[in-house]
Order: sequence, then C-alpha cells, then structure tokens
Amino acid sequence: MKADTITKDYISDREIFSDVFNYYIYGGRQVIIPEQLEERDPTEIAIPYGADGAAVPVQKFRDAQKLCAVMTDGKMEYVICGAEAQARIHNAMAVRNNLYDALEYAGQVSEAAKSHRKARQKEREQKQESGEENTGQESTEEGKKTPDSHEFLSGFWNGDRLIPSVTVTIYFGADEWTGPRSLLEMMEVDDPKVKACLNDYKLHVIAPAQMSDEEIGKLQSSLREVLLFIKYSKNKEELDRILRENEERFKEVERRAVDVIEVMTNTQLKCEEREGKIDMCQAIQEMKMEAERKGELRGELRGELRGEQKGELKKAQEAARNFYNLGIEVEKIAQGLGYAVETVKGWVGLRPERN
Repeated sequence: MKADTITKDYISDREIFSDVFNYYIYGGRQVIIPEQLEERDPTEIAIPYGADGAAVPVQKFRDAQKLCAVMTDGKMEYVICGAEAQARIHNAMAVRNNLYDALEYAGQVSEAAKSHRKARQKEREQKQESGEENTGQESTEEGKKTPDSHEFLSGFWNGDRLIPSVTVTIYFGADEWTGPRSLLEMMEVDDPKVKACLNDYKLHVIAPAQMSDEEIGKLQSSLREVLLFIKYSKNKEELDRILRENEERFKEVERRAVDVIEVMTNTQLKCEEREGKIDMCQAIQEMKMEAERKGELRGELRGELRGEQKGELKKAQEAARNFYNLGIEVEKIAQGLGYAVETVKGWVGLRPERN
C-alpha cells in the first residue's frame, strides 16, 4: 500500500527516527544524535557486551530499527530502538510489538551462546597448536572461566546482559487511537490472583489527535509539521490557525514530509519545490483559491443548465399550443413531446378531466 511504504520510508530516516525517540524517551531533549545511529545488515553488526566480550547482532524485524549509542551520566549505553508506522489503527499492536521485542531478546541470547561456543572452540584450537595436554577439564585464560552446567545449557552466562529494546508506534491518522494500549487491555480477567500472575506489555504510541500542540512542539524535525497538519486536517479553521502560528516552519517543509501529509490526509497540493523545500502555506492558499474557482464554475454551470431547462420548457409549451390549434389530439401531442397528458392540457387551456 502506498501509505505504508511512504510512512515507513519516512520514519527510517535517521533525523526523523532520532526525533521520535528523543521525544518519547527524553521529552524532546536532543540525547540521541542521528549520526550516531547504526543500521546494518543483521549478519554484519556486532555489539560487544557481557563479561567476556560476547557479541550480539541487531536483527531488523520492524519497519525501522536502529542501534542507539546513548551517553548517560558519563557512561555509554546501547539501546535498540524500533519504530512502527501505522496508517490505520491496529487492535493487536500490543501483541505485535511484544513479539518484535521478544524475538530481539531471543536473538541476543542465541548470539551470546554462539559467541561463547566460538570462543571456546578457538581456545581449544590454540591449545592444540601450542601442544598443551588435555587434562579432561578446560583451563581458561586469565579473566575467563569455565561455564557451569546451567550456563552451558542456556548458552547465556551470568555476566551476559541483554541490550534493551524499545518499540514505538507512530500513528499517522487524524482520529484518536482507540486500540488497546497494553496486553491486559486485550484480556478480560476478573480473578485478581490470575491477573497478578500476568506480565503486561505496554504499547508506546504517538497519536497526533491525542497530543497537545505543546507536546508536538517538542519534536524538532519535519515530523512536527506532519503531525500538526494531520491533527487538524479535518478542521479548516484550526488548520488555518496552525499554519499562521507556525508560518516560518510551514514555509519550508521537506518533500518527503509533504508526501506523507498528502497521502495521509488525501490532500492534493500544487507544490513548487525549491532546494528540496516546499512552502505549504502558499500551497494551501492556492488549493483554496482553486476550490473557490471550481465552486464558482459549478455555480455558473448550474445556472446555465437551469436556463437551458427553462428554454426547453417554453419551447414545449409553444409547440403544444401550435399543434392543438392545428387540430391534433392532446394525447398525441403529449406523446410526441414526452410530457404527461394532464400537463399538456393545462398548457393548451383545457382543464384536467375529473373522475
């Protein structure tokens, strides 16, 4: 679908992607830098973590997924961020995003186990090359250890740590998000004992109709203009107000953002692009003028049609009287002109027959 493709490509851009998570996680503070985002092929990316340098690749399951390197309190931390673009409300989004995060963590565990196996295999090969005897129990280099039974079984050692995964859904619709916002909202559980055993998963949603203008204003990229326009797309007066209040930004909107606005609001803008930027204020004004011109044209056309209909009626009346004066029966005149007999009788001065 065109809408899905356009919105997916839009949020995949580093600037837009970082803006989404800077808003959602940090309230608009510019913590995640676009240039620091990494998106690579799942078989190529490897991020060191854990006590022995185990590595985990980032697999792309979502519409857009990137590795964020975040500096917090002087310490570098990694966060895997995933974004889902929705043109329509998805009532099972909580399950869908929960699955994405679960698959991500499962992949990290699998890669940790693979990393440990490779490390132990390399150690064995090095011992064989050096001629060390196999005593039946593997000796390890300084700083490393032999896994105990439960570590060996799971492949995930005590010192290993998962990289956190955060998934945010961006809803590009003008209506409020009415779908469930958590797993528990999708269930009907009355027993508090059962409910206490359930793990919830909260859905992180950005929905413009349920955001204040101040909240949307925390966004720094063109996503701000996209969400503002979508939010008020069904209210012309409010849309005019938003355009006036944000005139400077709406005068220079990037092409990809305008594409999202057009497809999501079904708005056809005549855009003149200059250096990749579009003046949406001017485009909206021209759209209004075009609509007014079309309205005037439709009014003129309706007037002409009404005039033609009146002219045809006058001609039919004159013809009926002429034919009647020539002695032609009213029934035949009515049949020839395509009017009811009673109507023609009125034209020629005859009263309609009464039963």
